[in-house]
Amino acid sequence: MNLQEIINSINSLPTEERDYLFEFLRNKKEESRGDNFWQGLQKFRKVIQNEGIIFTDEDFADLRDTSVGREIDL
Repeated sequence: MNLQEIINSINSLPTEERDYLFEFLRNKKEESRGDNFWQGLQKFRKVIQNEGIIFTDEDFADLRDTSVGREIDL
């Protein structure tokens, strides 16, 4: 299906379904831009809490790259 066929099929939708589609796409766009960062963080925290997942300092040990960076040839 090409873009024009998609546009034509959207135009043929009933108004209620078209409005739902546009609202869905708007929400997806906001999510991808990070506008809903706080809601996403809250959702993540809720899943962690519901699953009973516990993080300790040991889970994050040795994750940091302690090197000074790449070598530079002058």
